[in-house]
Amino acid sequence: MRKVVALLAVTALPVLLPPMALADVMPHPQADAQALDLAEKAIALRSVAGPDNRTADVAKLFSKALVAGGFSKKDIQIVPVGKTMYMTATWHGTDPSLKPLVVLGHMDVVEAKPADWKRDPFTPVVENGYLFGRGATDMKLDDTLAIASLIELRREGYKPKRTIILAFSGDEETDMHSGAALADKLSDAGMVLNVDGADGVLNEQTGKPEYFAWAAAEKTYADYELTVTNPGGHSSEPRPDNAIAELSAALSRIQKYQFRPEENDITRAYFEGAAKLEPGRLGTAMKAFAANPADRKAIATLSADPSMVGKIGTTCVATMVNGGHALNALPQRATANINCRIFPGHSKADIMAELQKVIADPNVQVRDVSVGSSVATDASPMDKGFVDAVNKAIHGVYPGLPVIPSMEAGASDNMWFRAHNVPSYEASPLFIKPSENFMHGLNERTPVAAIAPGVDFLLSIIPDLSN
Repeated sequence: MRKVVALLAVTALPVLLPPMALADVMPHPQADAQALDLAEKAIALRSVAGPDNRTADVAKLFSKALVAGGFSKKDIQIVPVGKTMYMTATWHGTDPSLKPLVVLGHMDVVEAKPADWKRDPFTPVVENGYLFGRGATDMKLDDTLAIASLIELRREGYKPKRTIILAFSGDEETDMHSGAALADKLSDAGMVLNVDGADGVLNEQTGKPEYFAWAAAEKTYADYELTVTNPGGHSSEPRPDNAIAELSAALSRIQKYQFRPEENDITRAYFEGAAKLEPGRLGTAMKAFAANPADRKAIATLSADPSMVGKIGTTCVATMVNGGHALNALPQRATANINCRIFPGHSKADIMAELQKVIADPNVQVRDVSVGSSVATDASPMDKGFVDAVNKAIHGVYPGLPVIPSMEAGASDNMWFRAHNVPSYEASPLFIKPSENFMHGLNERTPVAAIAPGVDFLLSIIPDLSN
């Protein structure tokens, strides 16, 4: 078991330990404390797109910590991109012939309105064993775990064969331009380890780890605007081609349509692994779908579950509607937004063409309004080196814990790297109960007890991937 006394002795790091089955791991209290301290300082910097965006200050905070931890100033770059920036910190490896490992994250966060929160979202608070604040989960704590772990590796004398590049984008939650620029700059990388999010799941009742899911694929984000126009007229003289009615019919067809269920190596492995953990009809359906993605009974069961339907294929859903200009006039224009999450292997143009066939009405114009905000990519391969490294890292902290590959609903900066054919994987070491995962939501928080195991995870996987 982890030495609880050693952890509690670090007064800067309050700990409320859930009943985790931790392995006997050497503690790293200095790295644990630094990760929390840096996360608190970063959360206090409101790195939200728009006026008073303090992403640059987050970059400066991280840069200062890295220099103090042994990185050379000349190896740290903060590069402006539009209204934001990205930063990189390079740890040169001993073998320049090896392609670098990129440890990826982002410094920006989603907007949070203080009036809606119980605590100010940009005033970090450690209370009842949790770190509260915008970015506590997505993803300033993950950023600082990576920073503290790299500094700890330097402190311990580790010398990577492969160059390690710590890379943080500045607008992942909005335009994603800095992530695209980072991928262009680092297109010769050998692999990307993205530590975004929280990929470990704790049991709701016991608080014990249930499983860990890493991602090797993500669905492509796309928005399509549907538009119907006509001359309109007086509401006392209805015409047969009412713009709102035509749009409504198109939306009804899309609502009833199901894209072809499918799987790839990543999602097949996910369903095979998850089926062993899920009792009853859902687990049976997972197992059946993994064996045969055309199994109608399995498709029906998985499609009826909102948490599963997106894992078996492309989904498209209406998210916004606008129509008409006066209460007593026929609508001259009606529009709707269709948000799609596209299964890897399909282009946005292909899905738009499929939507047009489903709508089957030439009066409904369909336009891709997400051009430039995402790119369609195939899944990264089931790389044995990565799979072995993530299994070793997890089992070094939680012996025997199920580890499952997965596909993200999208979107992350990984897609820009995959577009350059760089194998890219997401593996955040944080563990959270599903009911307490408030990424992008109110009162975001993460258990402080997740910090020490998170450091242990990164101290294992980073050396394995950089040698």
